[in-house]
Amino acid sequence: MIKKGILKGAERKEESWQKAKKALREPFKKSLDRFREEVEGRDDFDPTALLQFGLFMSAGIINILKDIESEFGEKGQDVVKNALVKTGYNVGSQMIDPDEIPEGISDIELMSYLATIINTQVWTSIEDPIIEDEDKCSFDILWCPLEDEYSAFDCRVQRYFVQGIVDYFRDNVFEDSDFQIYFTSTIPSGAETCNFVVEKKKPGDPDKWEEYSAQLEKKALKNRKEGM
Repeated sequence: MIKKGILKGAERKEESWQKAKKALREPFKKSLDRFREEVEGRDDFDPTALLQFGLFMSAGIINILKDIESEFGEKGQDVVKNALVKTGYNVGSQMIDPDEIPEGISDIELMSYLATIINTQVWTSIEDPIIEDEDKCSFDILWCPLEDEYSAFDCRVQRYFVQGIVDYFRDNVFEDSDFQIYFTSTIPSGAETCNFVVEKKKPGDPDKWEEYSAQLEKKALKNRKEGM
């Protein structure tokens, strides 16, 4: 059993976490409230049903992307990619009320807390986060519900959701900061954890997240042409 790390609803150790919580929101709150009222407390409810449902939907997205890439190439890939980014942008808008962000919280603290909401709520994962300094934070994903079903290459789908979420933050939350986000290890590739680093971006630097996504897109189209 994984005892390290945090799940949805857990508290973070940083003092500013309590202040930041007033601005943070639950995505899909209306549906969650109804679920809690009508389903969660039933004696015959097995929570693994939600995992099965999520895996079913995730497999559908993977197959849609692969088949559209095979049939329509780059144009089809762009259609799916843009739809996933749009979905992420909408979810990002549900995660925080920019007007409620309290004073005294640094941008790197807030970004770390938003990552916790993404990881523990949107991805339902177990996260081990750390704020390293005023310019850098990171987190390990100790368990992800997709890790037994997704290949390392399939994880590119999640990149588009994250891209949309981060785009919303850039447009509406962070006025003076931008961030580089990249990974150093992933569970589907055989590592013990998925490790991600978030650090302040220097003016003029290319975006590492978008650059790596573009590399994966080219590789995917090449694989489709070769029948892989």
